[in-house]
Amino acid sequence: MFKFSGILFCGALLLLAGCTIVPNDGYGPPPTEWVLTNAVTTPFAPPPRRPANPPVQPVPAPIVRSNLPPTISKSAPVLIWTSLNRWAAENKLAAPRQLASSPVASYAVGSARGQLVLAIGSREATWNGVALHLGFAPEIIDDQVFVYGLDLQKNLEPLLLGERLTFGRRVIVLDPGHGGINCGTISVLAGRPEKEFTLDWAHRLKPLLEANGWTVFLTRTNDSDLSLSNRVAFAEARHADIFISLHFNSAAPDKKQNGLETYCLTPTGLPSTLTRGYSDRWTDRFPNNRFDAENLQLAVQLQTGLLRAVGQEDRGIRRARFMGVLLGQKRPAVLIEGGYLSNPDEAAKIESAGFREKLAEAVANSLK
Repeated sequence: MFKFSGILFCGALLLLAGCTIVPNDGYGPPPTEWVLTNAVTTPFAPPPRRPANPPVQPVPAPIVRSNLPPTISKSAPVLIWTSLNRWAAENKLAAPRQLASSPVASYAVGSARGQLVLAIGSREATWNGVALHLGFAPEIIDDQVFVYGLDLQKNLEPLLLGERLTFGRRVIVLDPGHGGINCGTISVLAGRPEKEFTLDWAHRLKPLLEANGWTVFLTRTNDSDLSLSNRVAFAEARHADIFISLHFNSAAPDKKQNGLETYCLTPTGLPSTLTRGYSDRWTDRFPNNRFDAENLQLAVQLQTGLLRAVGQEDRGIRRARFMGVLLGQKRPAVLIEGGYLSNPDEAAKIESAGFREKLAEAVANSLK
């Protein structure tokens, strides 16, 4: 009876504490004005939409939005929309090659580290086959692909040009999501709470990481509640090299949505992939934004390893600002959503100890 009452209480807290998805793209409609110029634009300007009859330019030029939001100063740090061909040439990479022209035009650009594929008019891209999300959709201007400057800096450069991610002293903090009265989401099958599965995942992962030379700390080792700020402080006190928060997802009452997601903090100046109804101020800067490149590299490394191990749907690398457990981190930090407890088939897997062992092995192997 006590256990049943506890589950009812946890269910009442779902809207406040769970991992429930509320669709929200986090950015407004496209601007109605634009110009082509050799000047620069602020990093907070949304991308232009090409008019029916754009001015003719003999040389591809950066794009500037002329109707800046009133909250953005024209003296802000500057960035430009850039020809992907020009950027690739400047970085000694092969020119982008077109992969398809329909139903949407797609292009690939590669380096020794891998290949990034992007589609015109879409924020969705892939890196070595793993889905990720750009801040703004690439555009075709005068027969060339243009990409927003912050997308080049925060998404393309860390993957195509960045140094391999290293881990210093190899100290890691694992954060089993939720705990205590904060149950997280509830399985659509047996009514078991998310907090139970995240803690088990962390306990399985700890010895595997230790066998690979990591020093491992858990923010909680039992069914106890811990505030988000205390989880951040815990990692700081232990001088962690990286921080990984472990969660499971829900799209209730939708029972069809499924798959793996890995989240990292949204870079300043770009819109988030997910907001869950929270404000998404593009100008906000947090301590963890110092690790934008490392966050993305770590997220890709983990998402790739998880997909290979468990074969779930790839929902991609995603960006968010509302996850307080990531904002204050002074180290690379990500949050993994290991599947949907609102999907009966996926919930059955998550409730299986063997599946959680596979998740643990995948994370450990990704960090060897």
